[in-house]
Amino acid sequence: MTTSTEAIRGTDRKGSATRGANDRPTEVAAFRNVSKAFGSVKAVNGSSFTLHPGETVAFLGPNGAGKSTSIDMLLGLKDPSAGEVSLFGGSPRQAIMDGRVGVMLQSGGLLPEVTVRELVTFACKVHPRGYAVDDVLTTAQILDLADRKVDKLSGGQEQRVRFALATAGDSDLIVLDEPTTGMDVTARQAFWSVMKAQADAGRTILFATHYLEEADAIADRVLVMHKGRLIADGTAAEIKARAGQRRISFDLHPGDGGDASLLSALPGITALDVSGSTVRISTSDADATMAAVYRAGLYPRGLEVTGVGLEQAFITITAEAAGTEAN
Repeated sequence: MTTSTEAIRGTDRKGSATRGANDRPTEVAAFRNVSKAFGSVKAVNGSSFTLHPGETVAFLGPNGAGKSTSIDMLLGLKDPSAGEVSLFGGSPRQAIMDGRVGVMLQSGGLLPEVTVRELVTFACKVHPRGYAVDDVLTTAQILDLADRKVDKLSGGQEQRVRFALATAGDSDLIVLDEPTTGMDVTARQAFWSVMKAQADAGRTILFATHYLEEADAIADRVLVMHKGRLIADGTAAEIKARAGQRRISFDLHPGDGGDASLLSALPGITALDVSGSTVRISTSDADATMAAVYRAGLYPRGLEVTGVGLEQAFITITAEAAGTEAN
């Protein structure tokens, strides 16, 4: 077994004897026109994408979008109704058996009556390339919890144990479902620091999250699903640009003149927030919006025009998809 905590973090994995250059895949995972139906309901409908070595990919979508079903098929827990799912050029189940995939599922059950050390020890022993137990505990920041029974852990502590189980061995792909749910800010930052080291070492990270700021800050690529369909695939910057939105903020003060009640009728406006004297606008046409502001006799102070964040872009793209489906 590898005994260095740094090996778990991934910093010494490149060029290690564990993998030869010929073993490194050019395509880690592939969905090819994949569908999954439950009766008359299509949970996934014609989805296609690939994952490549070293990518950190965020998997986004509203509840019921098909993310969990897609992850289940990726892990061989469910078979597609149509299309093909592969890991490392073969079946997902074989990749799991070979220890090439580490998994952290939000709903994954933990044995309640064992200690954290006993649970992590088991995971390290059954992994074909398991790490030393104390190294895994240290990296997951749960060494101080090693002798505690699992049923005595808080929600955030349970998440860190799941993280330890997902990284108990030298895997090529790490799949994370809502990994930081229940973690405080410090634990979340530490978690993503370790995940960045894993990706820097050539591992592929796929994570589903409702924390869009995490996806914006961490992911190389963003996949967006809506009602079973993959509706966007690109960098966070590309997703935000696709939304075609700009954010305008400024201050209005009494005595500036003009009619502030006209703000809600500005052209191009998609969202408006007025808090005291501060106005925040999301718009699909910043030039037209600002021209109308001045025509209304308003005199904005401290004007800032920026691109929208990933959260607003996500809302826009999924709303557009819903409108297209309705038509």
